[in-house]
Amino acid sequence: MLEVFSIPMRTRFRGITVREGVLVRDPEGSGAWGEWSPFLDYGAEVAEPWLRCAEEAAAGDWPAPVRHLVPVNVTVPAVGPEQAHAIVKAGGCTTAKVKVAEPGQTLADDEARLEAVRDALGPSGAVRIDANGAWSVDEAVTAIGLLDRASGGLEYAEQPVASVEDLALVRRRVGVLIAADESIRRAADPYRVRDLEAADIAVLKVQPLGGVRACLRIAEDIGLPVVVSSALETSVGIAAGVALAAALPALPYACGLATVQLFHGDVVVDSLLPVGGNLSVGAPLVDEGLLAGLRAEPERVACWEARLAEVRALRQDRPS
Repeated sequence: MLEVFSIPMRTRFRGITVREGVLVRDPEGSGAWGEWSPFLDYGAEVAEPWLRCAEEAAAGDWPAPVRHLVPVNVTVPAVGPEQAHAIVKAGGCTTAKVKVAEPGQTLADDEARLEAVRDALGPSGAVRIDANGAWSVDEAVTAIGLLDRASGGLEYAEQPVASVEDLALVRRRVGVLIAADESIRRAADPYRVRDLEAADIAVLKVQPLGGVRACLRIAEDIGLPVVVSSALETSVGIAAGVALAAALPALPYACGLATVQLFHGDVVVDSLLPVGGNLSVGAPLVDEGLLAGLRAEPERVACWEARLAEVRALRQDRPS
């Protein structure tokens, strides 16, 4: 029987209002847990590295940290300005990552959201945007210029366009730093971002990239400053991201790991929530009582069992 959780979200994010996933327990009984929560539209090929990350975590196979606190940003979904202002005020961080280019919204909506975020942070806070590859090159150039002004100065713009080639074009036409996310974690060759000089910053997510140690290798090889970001996990999954951030030789930017705030509930008592803009390094313990209240319905468990079987079959079919 899988430990499948289903947690309602406070705000619609990435098109979903409920987050589902699986908790993986250490088979040796040490008490360690991992999280496997690939989004429901991901097939077995994409979901397999997520399982490697969960297995690594459950085995307790993380490198020693070089820091014990990880600075983080508050994440602001594509909400109205009043709600954006409230989210930043409640977030307890001095950096905000703001979602933009939401389908059905306008650039004016994004400007209003950013103005509210700047007001909530004050003049010394850092503001970054994430477009999830939604713009064309020309749209990105125009939008980044407008949003840079609306925000009082952007720290960076994350994945403004979809392809690595277009990312390189945008980087050469704007005065704002460019960060690559999907161009690394969804690319057949994550190092094309480096080779084409398409970004100033690499955004790494531990589940999609196969775990903490896999991400450390990518960080070393790609040669860019790294921001560790969430894949919208419970505290169990976030702990893996924190472990990566804690093990990096340098961490010049706040990380996008303060997303447990977006959930109505968690599977641990001491949730990984920011205190003074930081997350503490460590592996939180799953609380059986909380997990019992968040277990998915039987039909959802069956869905995840089928997904897991597909990933395991994929592994068996691969040449050793």
